[in-house]
Amino acid sequence: MKKVNKDVLKDAANRLYFDMTDDQYETLLEEFDTIQSEFELMGQIVGVDEATPMTFPFDVSIDYLRDDVPEEPLKAEDVLKNAGNVKDGQIKLPKVVG
Repeated sequence: MKKVNKDVLKDAANRLYFDMTDDQYETLLEEFDTIQSEFELMGQIVGVDEATPMTFPFDVSIDYLRDDVPEEPLKAEDVLKNAGNVKDGQIKLPKVVG
């Protein structure tokens, strides 16, 4: 395994688009031995390699969704009549980003 030092942690943080203070990196380095030993303990669990990885701890059921029923779409005039500011058949919104 790659030797973990402050530069390795800074590179990993940079790749994940965040940064920490030098004190936070030092704290993480101090705790990293514990983190590594925990990973090693998890690796010793019998059958862990055969287990299916979980992305969410609960089964997700989507059986409550209704069936799609095709319907006639609303007319543009009906939709736009309640809009405050309309331009060229579209709702005009204020500029949000610079």
